[in-house]
Order: sequence, then structure tokens, then C-alpha cells
Amino acid sequence: SGTTRSLASVFFTDSQTGWAVGDSGTILNTTNGGTTWQLQTSGTSNALGSVYFTDNQTGWAVGEAGIIIHTADGGATWQWQYLGMISGFNAVYFTDSQTGWVVGSAGYMLKTTDGGANWQPQNSGTTHSLYDIQFTDSQTGWAVGNAGTILKTSNGGMSWQLQPSAITESLYAVHFVDGQTGWMVSWVNIIAKSSDGGTNWQ
Repeated sequence: SGTTRSLASVFFTDSQTGWAVGDSGTILNTTNGGTTWQLQTSGTSNALGSVYFTDNQTGWAVGEAGIIIHTADGGATWQWQYLGMISGFNAVYFTDSQTGWVVGSAGYMLKTTDGGANWQPQNSGTTHSLYDIQFTDSQTGWAVGNAGTILKTSNGGMSWQLQPSAITESLYAVHFVDGQTGWMVSWVNIIAKSSDGGTNWQ
């Protein structure tokens, strides 16, 4: 990969073009399907925990100290968009080039509708740390986190509902392929599936 630093997240926009982020502000880019990786200058030494691109040019990375950085040129340059006063952001997700969310410590959540020029707090309804967020369209999304926390929104994040499950372990990733079918995972070998939009998990 060209680095000895720990890496936390990877994102590809097509079969050839992708980015990986990790400790000490590390950002790597490949344009040949991962055969080789090049370091990019992130402008931060903060650990980065998540990266997301909406096309080959436009992307965001988030990490500790509540940092959000943005590129409009495929990572040739990265600009700071936000530096919060929390322990950190853990995940970033965009539904298009303008609309996106980040989640982090203590249930902290932000939304942008202008490509990250402005970020507004959203009330997640929890104080548990959130580790991942994903939307299937501009209105319907899920976030997961500590102590088995599962949240769902059907109105673009204006409000979030806690979804019940028997899982009490921390959840670190969630992915839905449509508005009904999705999976989530924890550190302790748990994979749960929902076929009804998260109402029930098995």
C-alpha cells in the first residue's frame, strides 16, 4: 500500500479508482484497481476513520477531533470543511454531491445540503457513539453504534427512531441494498439481517 500506518476505511468509485484513509491523516489513492497506491496530502495529522466519494473528483474524509476534509479534484488537494470539539467523527455518507451526513462520538450527527460548505447538527436521539451511517435514498437511512444502537430515519434525518433488537454489543457497520433489505455487524462475530427495513433483525 505504500504505508505502514493503520488504515480504517476504503472507497472505490469504479473498478480502478479508489481511496483509503487511516492514522496520522493518511490518504492513499489508486487508479489501477489497487495494484499501486499513491500518498495524497491531507493537510492534517489527525487519524481519519472514513472516506466517501460521489464521483472520481468529489470526496470527503472524516476523523478524530471532529475533522471533515473535502476534495474537488480527486484528492490532489484537500480542504478543511469542519473541525468540531468532540472526540471524533466515525463515518461519512453522501446521497449525492450536495447531501451528506457524518456521525461520531456521543451520538453526534451533522448534515449538509450544500456539499459541505455548511454542516448543521441533527438530533440523533442517542448519546451512544455512532460508528456507521448509510442511506438508500435522500430520505431513508440507518445509523448504528454502541450498545446495539440502531437508528432509522424516513425524513432525511429530521428525526431518528430507535429500532429494537436483541443485540447489546456495539455495532460497527450497516449496509442496505434497498429500503427493506440490510445487514449490520459487530466486533463479536454477529451479523444480523433485516428484510423489513430494520423493524426486525435476525
